[in-house]
This record gives sequence, structure tokens and C-alpha cells, in this order.
Amino acid sequence: MASSTVHSIFAAGVLTALLFILAGPVGQSHSRESADLLLTNGHVITMARTKPNAEAIAIQGDRITWIGTTAEARRRFAGASQIIDLHGATVLPGLMDAHVHMLSLGQSLLRLNLKDVTDANEAVALVRQRAANAAAGEWIVGWGWDEGKWAAHYPDNQALSAASPNNPVFLVGLHSFASWANKKALEISGINQETKDPDNGRIIRDEKSGEPTGILLNRAQELVEKRIPPLSVDQAEKAIELAARECVRNGLTSVHDARVSPLMLQAFRELIRQGRMPLRIYAILDGSDSALVKDWLARGPEIDPQHRLTIRSFKLFADGALGSRGAALLAPYSDAPQTKGVITTSEAAIYELTRQSLDKGFQVCTHAIGDAANRFTLDAYARALKDSPRSRDARLRIEHAQVLAPADIPRFARLGVIPSMQPTHCTSDMGWAEKRVGPERIKGAYAWRSLLSTGVHLPLSSDFPGETLNPFYGIYAALTREDPNGNPPSGWYPAQRLTLTEALRGYTVEAAYSEFEERAKGSIENGKLADLTVIEQDISRLEPKAILSIHVSKTIVGGKVVYDSDQSK
Repeated sequence: MASSTVHSIFAAGVLTALLFILAGPVGQSHSRESADLLLTNGHVITMARTKPNAEAIAIQGDRITWIGTTAEARRRFAGASQIIDLHGATVLPGLMDAHVHMLSLGQSLLRLNLKDVTDANEAVALVRQRAANAAAGEWIVGWGWDEGKWAAHYPDNQALSAASPNNPVFLVGLHSFASWANKKALEISGINQETKDPDNGRIIRDEKSGEPTGILLNRAQELVEKRIPPLSVDQAEKAIELAARECVRNGLTSVHDARVSPLMLQAFRELIRQGRMPLRIYAILDGSDSALVKDWLARGPEIDPQHRLTIRSFKLFADGALGSRGAALLAPYSDAPQTKGVITTSEAAIYELTRQSLDKGFQVCTHAIGDAANRFTLDAYARALKDSPRSRDARLRIEHAQVLAPADIPRFARLGVIPSMQPTHCTSDMGWAEKRVGPERIKGAYAWRSLLSTGVHLPLSSDFPGETLNPFYGIYAALTREDPNGNPPSGWYPAQRLTLTEALRGYTVEAAYSEFEERAKGSIENGKLADLTVIEQDISRLEPKAILSIHVSKTIVGGKVVYDSDQSK
């Protein structure tokens, strides 16, 4: 064969090989790729602005590595270790609750549950049943009676004492701002006619005799609480684990625990170490514990690279609750003109802790219900932001932001302060809230739309166990401002309603932002944590009332299925 012919054949072969190599990425664009978990045939609502919908998700380790169509997923990831056909189910970014109380939820599952009692007589009957089987001297502790609804006519302790004469009884209200104790509990605690009201607390007394009735408001509850045997670490772990299971069963993948003690931190760490904590925790430390605050300011934030437990925030209380008339108002209560509520932490104290926290890299989250409490908290934040050299991107929060003066609404956005709000507070409180503040002030209450229109970040939450932990009840309340029975028709002050997208953002993108985690979670995107909530219905096509019946089929945290309704039946 001539040399030129050989060279031509060789050149042609090389050219063909080169063309094959160059064509490889196109011709093999659907080559087999690895994935630990592949979800197909879903309706994926990503909450990402660039690609809002998809059908399939590929997960490697604890991260999302790809989203797209089912057809492409089958070609690219046919060898995935696990493939789950969702059969049309809807996938949401892992839902987050930005204000919860995990230990309280767990304890509510173990204690006497009074959440659904209609009146004091029904509560007394439940206490009588529990006392019949209690050991002598054993404390009977319950939770859940509605201090807001009962505030007009608080019960005394006579019937409660008769039902349990030998066992101390302490029944905490639904939102933990009022408690009801029997005579035995009062005696053990040294509460009598001569006992003075503690700072930021009130002992309700009989108008004629001056004797304590058994109702203790705000900090007065601590007089009894300190007499109740403290929880052990094992008991705290058991309660928190129960709460965590309930969270994932309801589709939650992350929570912000809004008053964390050293005992709770110990329990969280141990549960995580043993693999018994299925969801992520953003711990907001109890800012009223001076020793805890001092310790953490000295050591600095603990930001977990695995995103299991992050500690970088303190919780303060500016005032009490609206239902028990403990919320601090600028003007007297409409239905109790002798009081403006209670200030539990001064503006000066909020400023000082906020300034120190900013200097050390901590966030501050302050409970503020009344318009006065919200105003002086904003004032304290404004001073601290100005005075701290490390105030950039502080993301200070006001928890609840429940009743706002019109002039203070735009201040949140100007200061970069996050109003962390609870839709079901509105629908639970609407039966009596206007009685507390009157027809004008109520226009600035539960004002989600007014705040959102100023450009704030608006995370949403439940404040469980005071409200249901089911996030779809919160979404329904945000959309309708109606109770689960559809009342009032068209909603209570409906101009403040949110859209479905806004409500979903509150439980995903905005919740992530409020804990500095928007780069890791809150939306379904490549590289983000594989935290997903799978529901059977397409929430985008449901009538609002049907949202209450949404069924969570799977909860996925870090690429692991931590709840599967099929396996729990």
C-alpha cells in the first residue's frame, strides 16, 4: 500500500476518533450518572426563581445534585441506588417552622393535656381522674387551657383543690403566660395573702379576702415552677424525641427552638450523637439566663457545618401576651383601662444585650406583642445597630410583632429587622383580640400584608405547642384569615391576607433567611441540602379549605427518608 494511502487512512481514523471524542458530551449527554436517591414522577415546587417547577430530583449524599424531567432522570440516573416513583405527588422544599418550643411540645404529649377543654369544669374532671391514680404528693402538671378565652372570668382554686386535695396541681396556659394552681401547690410554694407580686408578674387575688385565687400571671408562675422537680436529661431527651417525631410526621425538616436552656442543649447534642434527632435545630438561647448568656458571649456562636444544630441567637421577652393583658401597649387596654400591660425586659436591657450580641456575632430575637413593646424594641435595635461596628447583616428579629402602631410598620424594613410571625395566632385570637385593643389599633395587628409591602423578610411559624404544629394550618390561616370552619366568611380583616406563594416562602425561603441558611436550604436547587416535604395533593390547585386536609407522605432530611406514611400505618 502506498505511503500516501496509509497516511490518508491513518488521518481519517484519527479524525474519526477526534470527532467521536468531541461528539461524546453531546452524544452521551444522557450517560449514566450516580445518585444515592432519585425521585421521579413528581410535581416539584422548587421555590427557586430561575426554575420554579420540575418533575424529578437526584440526590447524592445529603445534597441535591440535579433537578429536571422524569424522562431525563431515567436516562441519566438509571443506576441510582434508590429510585422512588412519586406517582404525581407534590414535592416542596423541606418545610421549616421559625418559632417553636420542642421541649414544651414533648412535655405536652406526656403531661395532662387540656388543650381542647371547653371550660374549667372539664379541666377539673380531668385532674380528678389523674389524681385518683397518682402517688401521694406527686405533682400533677398539665398544659393547654386557653388563658386568652378564660381571661374574662378566671377560675379560682376551690374546685381544683377539692379534686386533688393531697397532690399539688399546676396547669400551664396554652401560651404559657398564665397558670392555674390548686391550694396544695400554693402552700408548697409559700404563696399566701402576704406574698407580694414579683417583678413583671401578678398573683390574682380574691377581691374580698385578698387570698390568692390560684391564677398566676407572667413571672408569678415561677414561684410555683421552681418547686416542681426538675427534668433529668433522660426525661428531656424523651420529650424532645417525641416532639421531633411529631415534627417530621407533619412535614417539618427544620425548626427554630425559641428559648433553649442548657438542659435542652445537652439533650439535643445527645440525640444527634445517637442518631435519634431526625430534623435540624436552630437553637435560640434563653436570654433571661444571665449565666448562659455570659458563657456563650465568651465562647462565640457555634455554626454546625452539618447543619444539624446551630447556636447563634438569644431570645428576650419585651412583654407578655395579649390574651392575659400582659402585652405592653402605648395606651390602656380597651377592655381594661386601668392597665397598659407588662414590660418584662426594659429597652435599656434589650439594647445592651443586642449591642454585646452583635459584637460577638450573635442574632437577637425579642418577643414583642404590644405596640409599646414593639416600638421600644425597635428603638433598642436601632441604637445597637448604630453603636456596633459588627452590625452588618445582623438579621435581628422581633418574634410575633403582633400589634403595631402604623408609624412603626415601615421601620422593620428600614432597620433590616425581621418580623417572625404566626398566622394561626391571628385566627385563634380574632374572637377576642379587638376587645383588647379596640377598632383602630386592631388595624395594625397581625398585619402581614402591611409589613410585607414594605419589603421585609417574613418567616412564618406556629409557636407550637400553643398552636398546632401542622404547617398547612398556618398556610391556610395566612391565605384566608378564617378559622378551620371557614369563619368569618371572606376572612377577618382580609386585606392582610397572603398569597399561596408568599405563605410557602414564609415556611421555606424566608425561614431559611431568618437563620442565615438561605444558601443551604429553603429551595430545591443544585447544591442545597436534600430536605424535602412530599405531600399527596397538589397544593397549588387546592381550594384553601382543602389545604387543611393535606397528607404528608414523606419527609426527607439530608437525603434520608425520616418519615414515610406508608411505613407508619
